[in-house]
Amino acid sequence: MIGRLTAIAYNTYREAVRDRVLYNLILFATLIVASSLLVGQISLEINRIVLINLGLTAISLFGIVIAIFIGIGLVSKEIEKRTLYTVLAARPVRRWEFITGKFLGLVMTLTVNALLMSVGFFAAVMYVSHGLGRGDLSLVTAIYFILLEYVLITALALLFSTFSTPIFSSIFAFAIFAVGTFAEDLRGFAQMATGATRWMMTGAAYLVPNFAALNVISQVAHNTAVEPKLILLNTLYVMAYTAAVLTASVWIFERRNLK
Repeated sequence: MIGRLTAIAYNTYREAVRDRVLYNLILFATLIVASSLLVGQISLEINRIVLINLGLTAISLFGIVIAIFIGIGLVSKEIEKRTLYTVLAARPVRRWEFITGKFLGLVMTLTVNALLMSVGFFAAVMYVSHGLGRGDLSLVTAIYFILLEYVLITALALLFSTFSTPIFSSIFAFAIFAVGTFAEDLRGFAQMATGATRWMMTGAAYLVPNFAALNVISQVAHNTAVEPKLILLNTLYVMAYTAAVLTASVWIFERRNLK
């Protein structure tokens, strides 16, 4: 089982690299350098805040876009190329192993992507701040939360790809991400509503993934430490939510007629 999962994950990673996923690093590096030059005449503290906000936001958004556009095609491309039938029929691969392997492969791709972008990001921070201090450890926490975002959106994109077309899957994934980004505001609106509307909004607020809790970019940009409790809770939340989404993906895929 481990060998089959590893093979599927590695092949997914290789396919993603061949799709030139990592070329967004060029755009990212250009963006960071340009931001440093544009705000270079401002005070050091303002320069640093802008750079951190811009850099971490770029890492987050680039990864989210990549996760969605590649994730929605993980199943549909295999069906269109008819390679899925070979994998499931000619090889002893179960459907849940196929889904899990695809998920792990894309997460691995995004992790490598994020780490490479982080190298450029920290290089820019060192250039602006003339070094790194102990307080910069919070930047690592922010990047870790971004990786958790990748895990969540990858699972969701894969879920939609098991039952919908790539176009609708991308719409669903972007919509869920947008709503989840404002999950805290949605809960606040739900508290102000009454009757059935309040219950519906509250249910929707807790059903969508809470991407807002994973966004600590502004906090770390102002040198505010992230509490260890939040790191633990966010990790457990993402693990539980991802497990539920992957279970739903496998359940749908197991019942899908691929003939």
